[in-house]
Amino acid sequence: MTPLDPSFLKIPLAHRALHDVAGGRPENSRAAIRAAIQAGYGIEIDLQMSKDAQAMVFHDYDLSRLARADGLVANRSAAELAEISLIGTDEGIPNLQEILDLVAGQVPLLIELKDQDGHLGRNIGPLETATAMLLEAYQGPVAVMSFNPHSVAKMAALCPQVTRGLVTGAFAHTDWSSVAPKTCDHLRNIPDYERVQASFISHQVQDLSRERVAELKSNGADILCWTVTSAEIEAEARKIAQNITFEQYLPKLPVHPA
Repeated sequence: MTPLDPSFLKIPLAHRALHDVAGGRPENSRAAIRAAIQAGYGIEIDLQMSKDAQAMVFHDYDLSRLARADGLVANRSAAELAEISLIGTDEGIPNLQEILDLVAGQVPLLIELKDQDGHLGRNIGPLETATAMLLEAYQGPVAVMSFNPHSVAKMAALCPQVTRGLVTGAFAHTDWSSVAPKTCDHLRNIPDYERVQASFISHQVQDLSRERVAELKSNGADILCWTVTSAEIEAEARKIAQNITFEQYLPKLPVHPA
């Protein structure tokens, strides 16, 4: 188990980078990543897999909400996705290598691998393999996480030196329509934490009072949370969580001594 770099517990993490589509900085875009670096925030990004098994920095399974195209990300090659503009900019969809080169260890980088079949099951492997290969040479504070514990376990096998965590929450059945209720019920109390050799969780902010979260924290787990949208929510979250993933406002940065 590799612990989180201390920077992950000090510097707030910009959710999908410091995005503002009206300002020309869509989610997970190069512009949003540059803005986060310039402001001094850490960065959280998402990975989807292209048709040719490349790790692409994009949140949704479908292109239509975020890009000037329709259809599934997984049905397009990396080269095709690079030519599809994100809404709010002329930028194409970036791949992970581009973003690793852009961040280059300047701020902590938290990478979420999206579940590839929508069922949070064992149908994993290609995205994890592509991600692990790129992270081998990366220098700087980085960590990977997923809602799918099978994905995190695969990352443990592929790149044990990279810090791993689970994205966790209430797993309400109504929020996970493509996932079997019994899977939601299983995941809700975070039973796989030890098995996947995680060192942190990133937990749903509205569910931080869950007893299992307190238990993990008391046993040495680092607790991050998602997604904080105001200073008031942040103040409550920090009673439990050591750091936050945020959007829609600008949290205070740690003060460095002169």
